[in-house]
Amino acid sequence: MPQTPRTPSLSRRSLLRALGGTAALGALAGCGVPAAYVRPGDRAAADLSVSDKRLTWANWPLYIDTDDKDTTRRPTLEAFEKRSGISVDYVEEINDNDEFFGKISPSLMNHQQTGRDLIVISDWMCARFVRLGWVQEMDRARQPNVARYLDPLLRSPAFDPGRRFSVPWQSGITGIAYNRRRVGREIKHVSDLWARDLKGRVTLLSGLDEAFALLMQGNGVDITQWTADDFHRVCDQVEKHVRSGQIRRFTGNDYIKDLSSGDVLACQAYSGDVIQLQADDPDIHFVVPEEGAELWAESLMIPNLASHKANAERLIDYYYEPAVAAELAAWVNYVCPVPAAQDILASSKDEDTAALAEDPLIFPDTSMRKRLTIARDITSTERVEFAKRWNAIVGL
Repeated sequence: MPQTPRTPSLSRRSLLRALGGTAALGALAGCGVPAAYVRPGDRAAADLSVSDKRLTWANWPLYIDTDDKDTTRRPTLEAFEKRSGISVDYVEEINDNDEFFGKISPSLMNHQQTGRDLIVISDWMCARFVRLGWVQEMDRARQPNVARYLDPLLRSPAFDPGRRFSVPWQSGITGIAYNRRRVGREIKHVSDLWARDLKGRVTLLSGLDEAFALLMQGNGVDITQWTADDFHRVCDQVEKHVRSGQIRRFTGNDYIKDLSSGDVLACQAYSGDVIQLQADDPDIHFVVPEEGAELWAESLMIPNLASHKANAERLIDYYYEPAVAAELAAWVNYVCPVPAAQDILASSKDEDTAALAEDPLIFPDTSMRKRLTIARDITSTERVEFAKRWNAIVGL
C-alpha cells in the first residue's frame, strides 16, 4: 500500500463545467428518435480479446492513482498490465458528460464502433445509454470480485437493476458543506440553508442532475420515486430564495473557491471535494442532512461493438479486488464502492493512509449509510421540460 500523497490530489470534479446541459440529447432522446435505439442482438462485435491483448479505456482526468515521483505512471494500472499481459490505452478525454455524449453518439446511433472498449460516465448519463441500448451487458462469470464486493447500496439503481450494464468506478455524496467556525453552529437540515443569518452566503449547484435530489429530500420526498409535482415544488422554493437574495449564486465546482475564501458560508457540495478542502481548513465540514442525501456513482460501461469486451470485463473485476480498490481510494478520496477495502487501508503502516479507513466520506459509517439514497433518474420525456424550467432559474 503506497503512502497517502503529501499534498491532497486535485479533485477530479474541480475540472468540470456545470452539468445539466441538454442540447446534445434534446434533439435525440428528448424527442424519442426511434432510430437511435439499438436492439440487444445488434450490440456485440466479434470479441478479439483472446488474440489481441489490449483495450482502450476513456476516463476523466485525475481519476486514477499516479506515482508520487512520476505522475505519468499509474501504479494499479501498470500492475494489471503486468499481471494480465493486456496493454491498456488509458485516455483522459472525458471532461463533461454531455460533451462526451456528443463525441461518441454519432457512432453509437449509426451502429459503428467508438474506438473505445471501456468508458466512465456519471450514472445519470449511464441511464441514457442504457435506455438507448448503447452499452453491452457484462458477463458476471468473468467478474467474481464485482459480484462479491460491490457495495450493496450501489447494486441496483433504478436505471440498471442488478447492474447488468454498469459497474461503479467511484461513488460520492451530494450534501452540504459549511464553515463551522464562521457559521457558529451545526447545520443538520437542508432547511438550515435558508436561515436569515446566511442570506447572500449560500450557493446551490447549477446542474439539474446534481442539484434536485438533495432539495427534494429536504422536503421529505423519497427520491427513488419522486414526481413532477415534487420537482416543481422545489423550483418554486428555489425561485423564492433567489428573489429574496438568500441564494448568492449557482455554481459548478467553483463553490470550492467561495467556501475557502469565506464569501460563502454554506453550499451544496460533493463529498470528495470537501476531503480536499479539509486538508487546508479543518473548520469546513460536510454533512449528510437528517433528511438524507443523494448517493451517486460514475460507472464503467462497455459500449456497443467494443472489440475487447472480455479484456474490459477483466480490468473491471481487477479494480474490485479489495487491495486494489484500497490503493485507488487512497488517491482519489471518493466513496469507495468496495467496502472490503476499508480493512486493507486500516492495516497500513502509514498513519495518514490508515486514517482514511475512518473517514466516513470514503467509507460511510452505519448511521450515514442509512441516510443515503440513489435517486431515480430524469427520464427523456421529463428532461426537456425540467431542464427548461431549471435553467431559467439558474440563468443557463
